Amino acid sequence: MLKSKLTIISPIIVVAILFIFSLTLFPSISPAPKNMPIAIVNEDQGAVLPNNTEMNMGNTISENIRTQAIPGQDSSIKWITVDSLTEVQKGLNNKKYYAALVIPKDFSKNQVSLQSPNPISPEIQILVNQGMNPTAANIANQMLSGIVDGINGNVRTQILEGFKMNGNTISTEQASLLVSPIMKKVVNVNETGTKSANGNSPVSMFQPLWMGSIVGAAVMFVVLSKAQFRNRKQKLLGIFMQVLVGAILALIAGFGLTLLADSMLGLSIPKFADTGLFLSLTYFAFFLMISAVLMWLGIKGLPIFVLMLFFGAPLLAMPPEFLSSFHRHWIYPWLPMRQMIEGLRELFFFGKGFGWSHSVQMLTWLGLGSLIVLVSSSIKKVKVNEIQNEDN
Repeated sequence: MLKSKLTIISPIIVVAILFIFSLTLFPSISPAPKNMPIAIVNEDQGAVLPNNTEMNMGNTISENIRTQAIPGQDSSIKWITVDSLTEVQKGLNNKKYYAALVIPKDFSKNQVSLQSPNPISPEIQILVNQGMNPTAANIANQMLSGIVDGINGNVRTQILEGFKMNGNTISTEQASLLVSPIMKKVVNVNETGTKSANGNSPVSMFQPLWMGSIVGAAVMFVVLSKAQFRNRKQKLLGIFMQVLVGAILALIAGFGLTLLADSMLGLSIPKFADTGLFLSLTYFAFFLMISAVLMWLGIKGLPIFVLMLFFGAPLLAMPPEFLSSFHRHWIYPWLPMRQMIEGLRELFFFGKGFGWSHSVQMLTWLGLGSLIVLVSSSIKKVKVNEIQNEDN
């Protein structure tokens, strides 16, 4: 045993395994957001004070918020200025922002009224893009609520100092409003609903589809590898049959998983047919990709996709802004399954149907590229077999 090469290199193998599987745990350990895109909309039209000076608290708040970031360092929030509420709503629907802070037109006017006999509380609206990512939505809501609470404290102090300097008394109504002078209104946009596994239903459907595509591709590879082909045409015919069976399996897996999720798992499937078609396309793209790799590397290429499952699962539920630089730039962009998650989010939470979306485009190109690799690898093997036959 001591002379065995396997015994000698076993410590290296163990350390390598520990390192590889530790990488799957790092993303979920104390995740912290970096440069989360959050929009800020300032529609405040300003107000005129009793001394005829103009005031625009919306501009002041916007400038203070944007100047909080330290130059050269990553901030938790990447503030993006948007001109109107209509524009920011389009951005939320297009998944550009995790949330938005909206200052309405009458903000300064209502704030000035807090020192009058008829006070009206100014309001700041927080739009939370819940369907984009539940983790990011909760964090964004907490951060924006904390910002509004801080503004509340500053406004309360300013108003009290104004009353003190002018020697005015505070009415009961004014005193009640000064507890929280600015109202905070939180609105969830693209809501996930109650039957969505806390917004993680797209991620929960990934693992069974991924494992099903691995099993389907592996079975067809074994069947094809045992077949005897006399020439290139027969080999290409075998590849065609493999692809055809993969297409049939894709329809069964796509609509079957949709039915199971809707009936047995109790997940909300707003558009059954569109979801079934999208999952079928996803399965077929994964099937072709795995089949192409197996044709080049053989059955020993199968662990690659098992490792992708271990690496991908912890990352798919997290927004990219919460990942480390290594995971965000070197692992996350290369995960083909993230297109499945993004596509399902659009179907489940953004009211979109099965169309030529970015996710569908990427999965289609993945399938076509894998098909080319699959066919070319088969032709290469046929050429080798033909040379061997000629030598014999």
